[in-house]
Amino acid sequence: MNFDFAVAGGYFAGWRLVRALPEKFAYKAFEAIGKYALSRNGAREKRLRSNLSRVCPTYSSSEMDELMRKAMSSYMRYWCDTFRSPDWSKDRMKKTVTVTREELLTEPMRDGRGVVIALPHAGNWDHAGSYFCSLGIPLVTVVERVKPERLFRKFLEFREAIGMEALPLDGRVMGTLASRLREGKLVALVADRDLSRSGIDVKFFNGTARMPAGPALLAIRTGADLITAYVSYTDIGIHIDFRKVQIASGESESEQVAKTVQLCANNFAAGIAEHPQD
Repeated sequence: MNFDFAVAGGYFAGWRLVRALPEKFAYKAFEAIGKYALSRNGAREKRLRSNLSRVCPTYSSSEMDELMRKAMSSYMRYWCDTFRSPDWSKDRMKKTVTVTREELLTEPMRDGRGVVIALPHAGNWDHAGSYFCSLGIPLVTVVERVKPERLFRKFLEFREAIGMEALPLDGRVMGTLASRLREGKLVALVADRDLSRSGIDVKFFNGTARMPAGPALLAIRTGADLITAYVSYTDIGIHIDFRKVQIASGESESEQVAKTVQLCANNFAAGIAEHPQD
């Protein structure tokens, strides 16, 4: 209980302190934290290097060192953005986002049809969500339960303040998401890992990864369009790259789901290969 209180207190203090700092100083401070973490070369940094080596197998040692530096910088930028973005204006949100193939989202929603977006942990997905909320698009997402409960509630409130409907991950969430899609809303789900038995094994960078069935299953059962989004950083903000996912054919729903999740994984891999640092 005391440890949970300390963890939550650290995040809450960070949210207050980082927002109070001058912007340039805040980002420089996070950059310094990233450099320090790299210098320690702990278990997480070693795992990151291993993953990046799988993505970029031809890189020399010096090239990999530079990619590691960029990757850590991107990660720390994400956290600084997350702490500071509650104070950003809608105008700043709009001016700092560029989008490829935005019509994949806007055209079906203009016709009153729901859309499922599957995306990996890349760039800043909250920034992307804020952008679409600022355009008046009704966005629904799911928040994974984390401990302590106070911290989970804080992340829930953070996304709700952006304008999202944030649903806690539980046994009823799939039914609620399906209802929202039939109402013509946007459902955005981070979908690059699933550690449960219900995950789908996919081929991913010459290995096997397990990804959730949820986005594919929702699209198949509701008829909603399914697209993937890869979010990468730019000098001024973020870029969102949308790609269409054609629902795969199959003799059964489970076969359809498995093939469609693989198509999502392929799109994720393409985005990661282009912007591995994010």
